[in-house]
Amino acid sequence: MARTGHVDHFCRDHLPPADEQPEFRFDGPDLRYPERLNCATALLDPAFADRPCLRTDTSEVWTYGDLDRRSNQVAHVLTEDHGLVPGNRVMLRAPNNPWLVAAWFGVLKAGGVVVTTVPLLRAGEVAALISLTRPSLLICDPRFADDLPVTDVPVITDLPERCLTKSATFTAVDTAADDVALLATTSGTTGRPKATMHYHRDVLAITDTFGKHVLKPTPDDVFTGTPPLGFTFGLGGLVIFPLRVGASTLLVERMTDLPATIARHQVTVLFTAPTAYKAMLTSDVSKLTSLRRCVSAGEHLAQPVWTEFFSTTGIRIIDGIGGTEMLHIFISAADDNIRPGSTGRAVPGYQAVVLDDDGVPVPDGALGRLAVKGPTGCRYLADPRQRTYVHNGWNLTGDTFVRDADGYFWYQGRNDDMIISAGYNIAGPEVEDALAGHPDVAEVAVVGVPDEERGMIVKAFVVLRQGVDAEPSKVAELQAYAKRTIAPYKYPRAVEFLTALPKTSTGKVQRFRLRASS
Repeated sequence: MARTGHVDHFCRDHLPPADEQPEFRFDGPDLRYPERLNCATALLDPAFADRPCLRTDTSEVWTYGDLDRRSNQVAHVLTEDHGLVPGNRVMLRAPNNPWLVAAWFGVLKAGGVVVTTVPLLRAGEVAALISLTRPSLLICDPRFADDLPVTDVPVITDLPERCLTKSATFTAVDTAADDVALLATTSGTTGRPKATMHYHRDVLAITDTFGKHVLKPTPDDVFTGTPPLGFTFGLGGLVIFPLRVGASTLLVERMTDLPATIARHQVTVLFTAPTAYKAMLTSDVSKLTSLRRCVSAGEHLAQPVWTEFFSTTGIRIIDGIGGTEMLHIFISAADDNIRPGSTGRAVPGYQAVVLDDDGVPVPDGALGRLAVKGPTGCRYLADPRQRTYVHNGWNLTGDTFVRDADGYFWYQGRNDDMIISAGYNIAGPEVEDALAGHPDVAEVAVVGVPDEERGMIVKAFVVLRQGVDAEPSKVAELQAYAKRTIAPYKYPRAVEFLTALPKTSTGKVQRFRLRASS
């Protein structure tokens, strides 16, 4: 966008210093973008106007033309009714449905910056994100209004009705390729939220790398998946990848029967977590015959799950590792290039290495820290953790890997305290804080422990206050309390009562001993 005039420079003013940002690489013609670029108009190709674009489980279908017109109306609501100026942040709270996508595109067309949240967040969590991203406006599905914190930020809960009287034409703001398009929020291992800033060109880069070279979608594909659009895994898989090629995407607000949904809508491309692929093996696999592409990310895909799914369905699951900081998948493999158990190789456009603690590449076959660089990378919003994630131009993902002689990367585990359960990132300290608020809890420590179905689960070790009995009913009570305080997917699925937590001589909890005892 223009650097003069009425523009909100909040995001640009809070970018990390240049020497703390990663090295960005734009290798190959696919990644050469013009200086002026609005990714919203780039993804809504007029040539696709009459093609189906957004589908719902109630058989509603929006064409590309419908999405273009309704997102134009959203842009008018923002600019005419609320005075939105380029650079203003707009927070979105809604389940996966067409109006959420229309709002996403409308914000970008108006030159705003999108902050899409996960619907399961509670008021306190939303308040923290508001404090961090400082939105000028909040668009909220009315069904989620009760979970909003008390805020001075104007809230729109009737977006479809507001759009009825607005023009269906809008000239998108002439943004620059390196203007911030979205703030992708995530919880750190401390539970204190982070926001990564991604440019307009970044939105296209993920589909011109992983999408083009690994996923290889076609205009006739029908996409669906379980991740919310507030997760970049869902944003890419359910919006950016299909719309880049003129395909359609099925948006389901609450997925209750994934195999039946796939069969009913003849879905061809699926994005979900390893947990879901394992669960589908216990269902009627004949409902999966329309699938030609299955993508797994969010946590490690175990080789036995991959092998059983392939032997049962004939489908080779595309595994991959990505991250909010990188926007989407940067290591993966498809088809005959897959080696079961391996995450894959660096996606064309990216480089990946394994480093020791001093930042020196280790020999193939040795353990080390995964480091990556490419057209996307970490730009935290005013956060000192930038210096931890980026080192010498490399993005350090926090994962331990081994690379083999053929360039395949093999996941070994996390090298921080983040708990990844069924594809959700959960910060142990955040769960501890939630449980500590219960009047019967004297002390608590939370760790991730292995689980066959979910990869890991949250386990809480609790010391109750004196006089309170450690009964089974107390476990359920604490779990229910956690669900009311934080997003339900973060609650401890296992609770163990102790008389005391193991600690060092200085009073620090020895979480490694708790993990070892589980």
